[in-house]
Amino acid sequence: MSSPDALRHPPLRSFGRIKSRAVKPRQAALFDTLLPTIRLPDPAAGPIDPAALMPGATEVWLEIGFGGGEHLAAQAARNPRALMIGCEPFINGVASALRHVEEGGLTNVRLHADDARAVVTALPDASLDRVMILFPDPWHKARHNKRRLIQPDFAAELARVLKPGGRLRFVTDWKDYADQALERLLKTPGLTWLAEVADDWRTAPADHVVTRYEEKKLGDSPPIFLEFRRD
Repeated sequence: MSSPDALRHPPLRSFGRIKSRAVKPRQAALFDTLLPTIRLPDPAAGPIDPAALMPGATEVWLEIGFGGGEHLAAQAARNPRALMIGCEPFINGVASALRHVEEGGLTNVRLHADDARAVVTALPDASLDRVMILFPDPWHKARHNKRRLIQPDFAAELARVLKPGGRLRFVTDWKDYADQALERLLKTPGLTWLAEVADDWRTAPADHVVTRYEEKKLGDSPPIFLEFRRD
C-alpha cells in the first residue's frame, strides 16, 4: 500500500514526451474501437487480477514502455496462451501498438496508456511470470538520473510481483544506465542475476525481438541484456 508521503508526492515522471506527431486517422480510430476492448482496468480503481483478464492464460507477462509495440505484438503472437500486459504513456506508441494488435488479430494483449508504476502497484504478489523493460528513457544527464525507472523502491516492487522462478529482463544501450540498474537490481532482495560470462549480457537472448528503435543505435553502447530470476 502506498504511504501518505507517496500519495502527496507522486514519483517523478520516468518518461519524456507523451506525444509527437499527429496520430494517423486509421490509428486514431482504433482508440475508439479497439482500445476500449483491450484496455487494462484503471489501477487507480483498485487491485488488478491478471487471472480475470484472460481466464486460462498459462502465463502473465508485463512489458514496461513498449514503444511502438513491435516487441509486444511479436511476443504475443509467439505465445498466444500467455497474457501480455503492455504499458506505454507515449500516445503515438500506443497508436502503433493498436495497429499491430489489429493486424495480428491478437486476443492476448491488454494495454495501459500511462505510467506502468501504477499498474505494478495494483498487481498482486507473485502474479507475473515475466517482466520486460527494453530501452527505457535513459535520462543520461546526471541531474536527471533520479527520473530513471529503475530505482530501489520500484525494483523491490518488481520482485514482489514476480512469481518464484519468474524472469526480469532489462535492456539498455547506455552503459552508465546498465551499470546503475545492475547495481540496484543486485541489491534487490529476491532477485538473482543469471549472467555467468560476459556473453550473457552482450548477446541477445534467443527470444529477443529487435525493433526499429534498437536498430537506430541511439545509445553509447551496444545493447546490454540483464536477466534476473525471482528466487
